[in-house]
Amino acid sequence: MPRTIVITGASDGIGAAAARQLHDAGETVVVVGRSAEKTRAVAESLGAPWHLADFAELDQVRALAQTLRETYPRIDVLANNAGGVFGERTLTADGFERTFQVNHLAGFLLTQLLRDRLIESGASVIQTSSVAARAFSRFDIDDLQAERRYTSSTAYGNAKLANILFTTELARRLGGRGVSAVAFHPGAIASGFAGSSTGLWHWMYTNPVASRLLTSVDVGGSRLAWLALGTPGVDWQSGKYYANNRPARTSRLAADPLLARRLWEKSAELVGVGAD
Repeated sequence: MPRTIVITGASDGIGAAAARQLHDAGETVVVVGRSAEKTRAVAESLGAPWHLADFAELDQVRALAQTLRETYPRIDVLANNAGGVFGERTLTADGFERTFQVNHLAGFLLTQLLRDRLIESGASVIQTSSVAARAFSRFDIDDLQAERRYTSSTAYGNAKLANILFTTELARRLGGRGVSAVAFHPGAIASGFAGSSTGLWHWMYTNPVASRLLTSVDVGGSRLAWLALGTPGVDWQSGKYYANNRPARTSRLAADPLLARRLWEKSAELVGVGAD
């Protein structure tokens, strides 16, 4: 029986590639994106349902969660894949630093609002993280909005580390209720995810010569699809971080259970949901 797999950030890049691969594997894919034109195009090519949400606006995330709850009696996999790296420090309409909100806080909120459905379904929650969590993060639990220290690379690395910390804490809190969680690095992907950034990030992902050194979206998408198709506890272990379909090293802070708990509690407070 096909499973229902919700993929955010699926209008292009590895999200769109994974959606195609999972559809070809016989699964029911729900395509979520920010751009109506691109999201519709991906979904219609698959004959799949689609929904819109800009993760820079948390009210859109709340509306998305309500629609998903009303529309899908089961959600077997939730892939929190939406994200990006940006340029100068800016605040969203919700008052949060944009990189932190789009990459972590919005996915945290969506997962919390779908919590009961995920428990009922015995779901897997997949977080698209990055090797940047180890390479660029300077994580400060008391400066999540990067008010004291900001560069686009540091903000992105911190957000990707937050993805891993969220994964470990989600596995700890809901593992006993049938929910599994995993984070992964898709590779340095030749996609447009850094189109809004500046400097080296923008050059690396938009320069035709540099882009030849990057991994294709199909390969990156296959790493998401591998986790979505896999069986937790057999193919991969809940609460862990993967790269190239294998357990991988990341920041030493990712193994700090107190830090993971504090991030969860602070995130819950920021978006106005319970911290239990």
